[in-house]
Amino acid sequence: MRATGVVVAILLLCGQWLAAAVAVAQDASPEIVPLTVEAGANTYHFAVEVADDGAERSLGLMYRDRLADDAGMLFLYPDERLRTFWMKNTPLPLDIIFIAADGRVVHVAADARPFDETMIPSIEPAQAALEIRGGLAAMLGIGPGARITWPQRETPPEP
Repeated sequence: MRATGVVVAILLLCGQWLAAAVAVAQDASPEIVPLTVEAGANTYHFAVEVADDGAERSLGLMYRDRLADDAGMLFLYPDERLRTFWMKNTPLPLDIIFIAADGRVVHVAADARPFDETMIPSIEPAQAALEIRGGLAAMLGIGPGARITWPQRETPPEP
């Protein structure tokens, strides 16, 4: 019985720590940059959060319960290679748009399922990925070959 009490206390402390960490992450002012998508004859404008270091990329859009149609998160990496994502702790369905170093969309993982821990591969090498509201890429006609641009800057190396 005593061991059960210790386990419960540890779980409560871990839960409080996680809640505090999420609150801090959500209260932090993320860097927001303009992003443009050219899909066929159409151009779309987004204001996206930037995730360009290991901690930001690991947290991603976890724990978010809302995402505006003109918002998203841009994951930047220092090199181009095969990438994988998952939806752990992510309650929103998302479209994950994988982007080559030249800004060309190479793959869209549409409507990734909330909370799913199955790995979602880029299919081709990517240097960036854009997460937007699930279903939006299909609705706007964003697919392989579309072009995505944002203000370029140096991305820190992977840890």
